[in-house]
Amino acid sequence: MVTTHNLGFPRIGKKRELKFSVENYWRREITQDALLDIAGHLRQQHWQQQAMLDLIPVGDFSFYDQVLDTSFMVGNIPERLHNIDDNENELDNYFRVARGRAFATEAECSCIQAGEMTKWFDTNYHYIVPEFDKNTAFSLNSQRLLDQVAEAKQQGVSVKPVIIGPVTYLWLGKAKDDTDKLALLDDLILVYAQLFRELEATGVEWVQIDEPILVLELPQAWQHALNKAYYDLQRTPLKLLLATYFGQLQENLKLACDLPVDGLHIDTINAQEEVAKIIDWLPQYKIISLGVVNGRNIWKTDLTATLAWLKPLHERLQERLWLAPSCSLLHVPVDLANEQKLDSDIRSWLAFALQKLDEINILARALNEGEAVVANALEENATAIKSRKASMRVHDHVVKERQAAITDAMGNRQSAFAQREKIQKAIFNLPLYPTTTIGSFPQTSEIRQARRDFKAGELSADAYQLAMQAEIKRCVHEQESLDLDVFVHGEPERNDMVEYFGEQLTGYAFSQFGWVQSYGSRCVKPPILYGDISRPHAMTVEWINYAQSLTDKPMKGMLTGPVTILNWSFVRDDQPRAETCLQLALAIRDEVLDLEKAGIRIIQIDEAALREGLPLRKAQWKTYLDWAVKAFRITANGVADETQIHTHMCYSEFNDIIAAIAAMDADVITIETSRSDMELLDVFDEFHYPNGIGPGVYDIHSPNIPSVDSMVTLMKQASQRIPAERLWVNPDCGLKTRQWDEVKPALVNMVRASQQLNAL
Repeated sequence: MVTTHNLGFPRIGKKRELKFSVENYWRREITQDALLDIAGHLRQQHWQQQAMLDLIPVGDFSFYDQVLDTSFMVGNIPERLHNIDDNENELDNYFRVARGRAFATEAECSCIQAGEMTKWFDTNYHYIVPEFDKNTAFSLNSQRLLDQVAEAKQQGVSVKPVIIGPVTYLWLGKAKDDTDKLALLDDLILVYAQLFRELEATGVEWVQIDEPILVLELPQAWQHALNKAYYDLQRTPLKLLLATYFGQLQENLKLACDLPVDGLHIDTINAQEEVAKIIDWLPQYKIISLGVVNGRNIWKTDLTATLAWLKPLHERLQERLWLAPSCSLLHVPVDLANEQKLDSDIRSWLAFALQKLDEINILARALNEGEAVVANALEENATAIKSRKASMRVHDHVVKERQAAITDAMGNRQSAFAQREKIQKAIFNLPLYPTTTIGSFPQTSEIRQARRDFKAGELSADAYQLAMQAEIKRCVHEQESLDLDVFVHGEPERNDMVEYFGEQLTGYAFSQFGWVQSYGSRCVKPPILYGDISRPHAMTVEWINYAQSLTDKPMKGMLTGPVTILNWSFVRDDQPRAETCLQLALAIRDEVLDLEKAGIRIIQIDEAALREGLPLRKAQWKTYLDWAVKAFRITANGVADETQIHTHMCYSEFNDIIAAIAAMDADVITIETSRSDMELLDVFDEFHYPNGIGPGVYDIHSPNIPSVDSMVTLMKQASQRIPAERLWVNPDCGLKTRQWDEVKPALVNMVRASQQLNAL
């Protein structure tokens, strides 16, 4: 019999209950006991929703992120946490590491610098980076996981605890001094061994231990570390399922097969061609778990084709075969059944988390009991697959003809940066260290209510326009009072930096409740890119023109770039991503040129997700970067030399692709550096970046207000690597998630920092 299981379930709830309860706790509107009760109810609900599976994950629930959970579980807590006055409550300390403070109104003496944040492999999920130094010591703190195991067992759940493996945990972390991370492995293994003994005492049989770094190009020392870790841990009485996902094993395939564990999970969405070799190489006592349903996208699985591939494997493996999604379902929405407003055809093509588990169950029943018992489900699935392939809504020959006509010249500026820089300096006459923001200002409850009323038909188009113009006017007034150098309109009309544009492009559909977690309590609702893309009309020009009419200061036009729109959408899988990205590039290029025609001379094209889309293996980087950079250049470079193009990237380790970023040829790039203490600027010690750069000095993901001195210090560090005449001063990301009472004092300090730098 085939065993079914899941690697992880969305933790936010169907209606984002976790988000709202955590934020209520941060505002002290509910007690910690109330928060814990809500979390317990959500876990119970999620386990019930997975009841059709043979093994259900436990420990995948988190109040912020699973890597931070692991840091607390192994006792790896930043030393600065020990220096605050209120240091007794573990959950509050957890939130302090995540966001700098536990509560919105917390006294400064109870605040710390938040942990660095970066992307989880090549996803849009963020994690808090573990920190290591010469004083790092590990000690087991397993109570949270043990409590959840006990809670699940009381509800009759067939539990499979899920934990991040020790080697991946070390890999994900950052040494704050010259500490060798691998030198910490022996002590960390002891903690894991102790954890396994405690889990075994609860009656747990299987533990899923995630080592996704096995899909990376690992240095030999890290391959040895994996060997050592699992040979040391093989004495555990538990059965270990080693889980890999997001890519192929390639040169690590034999290593993964040989590790002394009881089972291996692989992502067959990405590594199907490796399955035959794995089956040959795995010892007979090991199970093989195949991730046959895509855990990162929302299209239905072709069950007929998948069954045809699985049946001979099942005949060979029998009970050694397990089925699961390719990775945790954290990356997809919870339930398609909530979506009552989606077009019926498009809805029939989709599968959210619960529907993906249904697909796993259908496949397992077909293998275990015969296809006849699930004949209706297979027929319904086949009809949907055929409908999508044949749909005329997916394909637009005009778009494809325009895409085919793209030339290299479309991606080139008229002049080199050195010449453009002189022209732009004469036009804008900005001071040294000019100040600006990344684009958005706080999205107040009034803005959200106006948007909801407008979409519900309870607010007329004219009234909605007046409401948004009033908010734009407020944003301009605030920037005038702050004395910023380059303004933005604040983006009150935008629900999301991708969804807003998708709503005005062809080829997109939108869910009502298709939320996924990005980090902490921050959720996004990726639009569904199902067909060929074009721009029927201007999308931003009217709003930007209105904002510019209110001030003599230069106003930035704000756009989202094609690579970010691609990477932050649920993207069609029936053509190469590069082709879809070029269609997006042409659509956004049209908007850039319309802004320029309207007299907007500074245009920011955000590519926050450029690094995120980078393949996990360096051997594949060039192909991706070639088409990603080409798409940006086609978007941006049709303008005159007088027009200044900005771009923005956030929370990504981009040092290793700096040459590609330079090749984008944006006049100014703004980046995140505040949480990483300007470490991201180390690359400029060796790489001469030719254009302007704004290293973010204000961490907008924390409610903490940065001091003038801290921002001056960060900019002085930057000026040691980059000429002062090319430096800008700005936050590290947009301000939509913050409150005005946080934003205004922070920006006051930012302007003062710029003034101090100019006075030096």
